[in-house]
Parts: sequence; structure tokens; C-alpha cells
Amino acid sequence: MEVKEIESAIEGILFAAGEPVGVERLCLALDLDRGTVDTVCKRMADRYSYERRGIRLVRLETSYQLCSAPEFAPYIRKAFETRRPARLSQPALEVLAIIAYHQTATRAYVDQVRGVDSSYTIGLLLERDLIEECGRLAVPGRPIQYRTTQTFLRSFGLSSLDELPELPNMPPEDGQITLEMQAAVERLKAAEEGENLSAITEEEIEEAARELAKSEEESGA
Repeated sequence: MEVKEIESAIEGILFAAGEPVGVERLCLALDLDRGTVDTVCKRMADRYSYERRGIRLVRLETSYQLCSAPEFAPYIRKAFETRRPARLSQPALEVLAIIAYHQTATRAYVDQVRGVDSSYTIGLLLERDLIEECGRLAVPGRPIQYRTTQTFLRSFGLSSLDELPELPNMPPEDGQITLEMQAAVERLKAAEEGENLSAITEEEIEEAARELAKSEEESGA
């Protein structure tokens, strides 16, 4: 198959699927190796973005999906007369950040880190498909474990969890939201509000942490 034919085939498969398609499934359908499929998909994604097309090809860990370009979201919402979902609250962003960085986490652990009950907030995140149940912890009571979903990756402009910034100096026994976690919450909030996630640098995250430290010092004075 020529490259153009491969691109057309991948585009057709992803369009027909309407949901993420695993790269191995694409390889099987096209009788191609993974390296070739990944290379072609990246080329397609770059071209869609460069030409400012109305669709984007996004990578979600080991899957690919076609979705609408975020800059045209206002027109798409207007065309289908849909309302934008309510933005996540600060508590919801905190819970989401904890689960995202610990993969997996129980409700008891989230409660320990935040210092308050998180039952309602976890239920809200489950309803919005940002987190999901992923088994039970092998301890008395067998509490449910939670992890983030592909919807989380897509919503916050991430290809994989590896793109989350590192959080140094945050041992599990810390019973509070650290400055680094607060900075991560601010990052998630910025992404949810429609800002370009890739434009937020590590330096900006560190600056957010410094501002939080300063505000805490002032409030304690």
C-alpha cells in the first residue's frame, strides 16, 4: 500500500469507529507493523494541525482517535445547540489530580491527602467519565481503586500519563495537598478552561507553586 492509501484507510477506520482504536487493531486491519502505523498517524496529525483542519487525530496512550479541533468548539456547540458542561470545581480538580498522579488510588487515600470526605466528588468524576473503577485493594474491606480514563487524557490535551509533570518531594505519607499538587491542580484548571496545555511550561508550574507559598505565608502572618 502507498502512504496515501494507508492514510485514507486509517482515516476511514477512525471516522467509522467514533471512539479510540488501538494501534494493534490498526496494524492487524492494514497488515502493517506498529512503527509504520505510528509514523503515518503522526504525519496525519501534523498535517491536520498545520492546515488548521476542523478535525484532529489524537493519540491516547496506545490508541488513536479522530476528534473535532478545539478552536472550533464554539461553532460546533452552536450547530448542535449543546451546552458546555459545567467546569470542575476546585475540590473536583484536587481529587482528579491526586488520582491522576497516583494511579491507582482509593477513596480513603484521597480523603487522607485532602483531609475531607471525597465521596460526592468521586461520584461526580465517575459520572463525567474522568475516572473509573479498576479493581479492589487486597486489604480488609477491599476498597475500590480508581484511575483516570481516556476521556481524562482527551479532555486535558494529553497523549499519555507520561506527559503529566513530575511532582518531586511528595511522599505518600504527606497528609496534605503539597505545593506541587496545587500547581498541578492549577494546570488542570487551565486546561479545562480551554487553554493550550502544551504552552504551560515547567517554569510556569514552579512559579505557581511559589505564588501559593507566598500567599500561604501572608495568610499565616
